[in-house]
Amino acid sequence: MEEAARQYVRKVSGFSAPAAHNREVFDEAVREITDATERLMHGLEIR
Repeated sequence: MEEAARQYVRKVSGFSAPAAHNREVFDEAVREITDATERLMHGLEIR
């Protein structure tokens, strides 16, 4: 899930690798999206 989040942040930001001054905000976005995706996947009910 983290790799999918990283790919999403790369696509949305337009950067494949952030500059040093953007690394913190880039990595935080990846963590937040990973967490949200994990909550989604654990919360889904399959019928």
